[in-house]
Amino acid sequence: MDSRSEVGQFLRTRRARVTPRAAGLETGAGHRRVPGLRREEVALLAGISVDYYARMERGNLTGVSDDVLDAVSRALQLDVAETRHLHDLTRAGRLRPQPTRRSGPGSTDKVPPALQRFLDAITGTPVWVRNQRMDFIAANPLGRALLSPLLEDPSNRNNNARFMFLNPAARTYYPEWARGADDIVATLRATAGRNPLDKALTDLIGELVTRSDDFRYRWSAHNVRFHRTGIKRIHHPDVGDLEFAYQAMELADTPGWTLFAATTEPGSPTEERIHLLGSLAATRHSENAAPD
Repeated sequence: MDSRSEVGQFLRTRRARVTPRAAGLETGAGHRRVPGLRREEVALLAGISVDYYARMERGNLTGVSDDVLDAVSRALQLDVAETRHLHDLTRAGRLRPQPTRRSGPGSTDKVPPALQRFLDAITGTPVWVRNQRMDFIAANPLGRALLSPLLEDPSNRNNNARFMFLNPAARTYYPEWARGADDIVATLRATAGRNPLDKALTDLIGELVTRSDDFRYRWSAHNVRFHRTGIKRIHHPDVGDLEFAYQAMELADTPGWTLFAATTEPGSPTEERIHLLGSLAATRHSENAAPD
C-alpha cells in the first residue's frame, strides 16, 4: 500500500460526506460542484491554509503535526477510529515501517500452551483468537464447533474474510451478511493503515479485491471501524439461529492477536442451542477418538 496515496483518498472520501450545513457553514444560494465540503472550507474549519490542506490531500505530509491532524479530524467530523486511521496513515507516510511478523496458519508461531489451556478452561461460552488478518488462531471446543463452517472448508484457509467474500455458505451462516461484510472490510482497512508492509495482509487484500466485487466496492469507500463489542447473529447448520453479545480483547503478549468471547442471554433460545452444540461437539469428538 502507498500510504501517501491512501491519505489523500481517505481525506477526499471523508470531505465528500460532510455537508456545509452539517459543518455549520453558510453557503448561500447557487450550484455547488462538490457534494461535500470544498478544500478551502476544510482548511477554514481546521485553521490552516488552503495550500497546506491541498498538499495533505496530495499525500505531501512533510511537517504535518499531530495537532494539525487533530484539527483536520474535527473539521471532517471523524470518529475515534477514523482519527486514529488518519494518524496511522500519516505516520506510515513519513517513516518506512518495519514489516510485521507472520502469524496464523502456515507460520512458525505457535499458540502458547498456557493460552490454549485458558481457552479450554472456558466451557460455557464460545471463545476464539484471531490475528489482524482475520486468520483463525485458536479456540475452545465450543468455539471450534461454532466456527465449524469456516474451519472445516479448506477453501477458506481458516480466514474469516476469505470465508465472508469468497464462500457462498457465508451468506447463510451470517444472516446479516452485508453488515458483517462492512465490518470486516473496515477492520482490514484500519489494519492496513497501521501495517502497510505486512505482505500477508496486502496479499489477502489483493486476492479479495481481484476475486470479489463486493469486497472491491467496500474497499474503495475507505471506511474504518473498531470491532470491539456488539451483537453477532449466526445461522449454524447444526443448531439454527444464534444471537450473541461479543467482546473483543487484545492479547498484549501477542501483538495483533485478539480474543473474542460470545455470550448468550440466560434462558434464551440461543443458550439452549449452544448447550446442544456443545453436546454434539463432545459426541463427535468421542466418536473420532474411539479406536476402530
